[in-house]
Amino acid sequence: MTDNTVKPSKKLSKKEARKIVSEKFASALSEYRTGVKEKKFASNLKKASKLFAADIAKAFAKQRQKIQKPAKIKAVKNSSLVPQADNTNGA
Repeated sequence: MTDNTVKPSKKLSKKEARKIVSEKFASALSEYRTGVKEKKFASNLKKASKLFAADIAKAFAKQRQKIQKPAKIKAVKNSSLVPQADNTNGA
């Protein structure tokens, strides 16, 4: 059995995702394989895994991007908070 876990630091490509999804679909739908011709089952499995893998790869990339890029906090200068010295001579 292959290891289907994906490390979060590794980039997940569509091809890798398609292989993982295809394996999982094949194991989950193994009881329906006998009712359908092998060639038709394989082609439909390939189509379904292709559709799911594209969305999974996009979602994984978004999630990875959010984890790696924390929001930057800008320091705001407010002139009202800084006390200013009076340079008037009382004239």
